[in-house]
Amino acid sequence: QVQLVESGGGLVQPGGSLRLSCVVHRSFSGVYETGWHRQAPGKQREFVAALPTSADRSPIYADSVKGRFTITGDNAKKTVYLQMNSLKPEDTAVYYCHLAGTWGQGTQVTVSS
Repeated sequence: QVQLVESGGGLVQPGGSLRLSCVVHRSFSGVYETGWHRQAPGKQREFVAALPTSADRSPIYADSVKGRFTITGDNAKKTVYLQMNSLKPEDTAVYYCHLAGTWGQGTQVTVSS
């Protein structure tokens, strides 16, 4: 049974934008604390962004994406979004959604001219 499903990856030119989505299975109570990691070829998986534990707190971001990426969540739709702007070639990676120890299958993002 698939618990987290990512979508929205693709090929984009440097400076472009993409929006990733992660649909959270109904068995989870909500989308808070859902996060995104990424893994580039030959590199370890690294943290990208995460929703806070409650609505009165702020999301957290890796320094490498601050000011360019925005994570948001829609509890009613059980969906988490990662808006990625001003993309760079070094953002190329497989992006994974995760929640409570569960990981999605990943979606490929390629930034290239």
